[in-house]
Formats: sequence, structure tokens, C-alpha cells
Amino acid sequence: MGQKIEVKVRFAETDLLGHVNNASYFVYLEEARVEFFKTVFPEKKQSFVVASVKCDFLRQAFFDQWLMIQTKVVKIGNKSFDLEHAIIDKNSGELIATGRSVVVHFNFEKQASETITSEMRKQLEQAQHI
Repeated sequence: MGQKIEVKVRFAETDLLGHVNNASYFVYLEEARVEFFKTVFPEKKQSFVVASVKCDFLRQAFFDQWLMIQTKVVKIGNKSFDLEHAIIDKNSGELIATGRSVVVHFNFEKQASETITSEMRKQLEQAQHI
């Protein structure tokens, strides 16, 4: 299931063909990640960087369409975790695209990745069951 957000496709996110431009999907995934972080880590003390993002486009989306983005934790490693995203047409329930993000716990002072703390792991494990 995972955490859900809704996005209404704006005209600026479409291209000359009338469908959502592929780059816009990465903005939707970013918005979903930010909301995920706000929910799972409300204290805002953690530092993360995105190491990888991928998106598979399955169907077209269009201007003024309501999309629902579901985000869930699918893997927790020592220094990183993976999020899986599903972009779904809110009205029909059709799967539009899928995505995956690899997020690394990062120390900006040292400019190096760091081990996920036991508290962070606990929060991520709880998020797996949302």
C-alpha cells in the first residue's frame, strides 16, 4: 500500500503531443519522496541524498488528469534504502508508471555516506507497514 499523495497534471508538464513529458514524472517522484520524508522523519534531523532514480512509463498521462503516487519502502540496507513508487490514474485506477529511488544516509560535513541509525531503521521498518 504505502503512503499516497495526489497530483493534478499541470499544462506546463505536458509536451507538444499533449501528454505528460517524461521529465515531469521525476518531479512527481520527488514530490512523493519529500512527503514520505516529512511523514517518516518528522523531526527533520536526517540528511539524505538520492543516489538513483528510475521510472518505467506504462501509459500516457494528460493535462488536468489526477494522479495518485504511492510510495513504499521495499529494501533497507546499511547506508541506504529503496523506495518503490506507483503512479496511478486516480479515477480509473490504471497504473501509469512505476519508479524506484535509492536514498542514501549522508553526512554533508564529511561528504560521505553514513550507516542508518537504529532509530532510523525502526522508522523505516514502520513505514514498510503503512
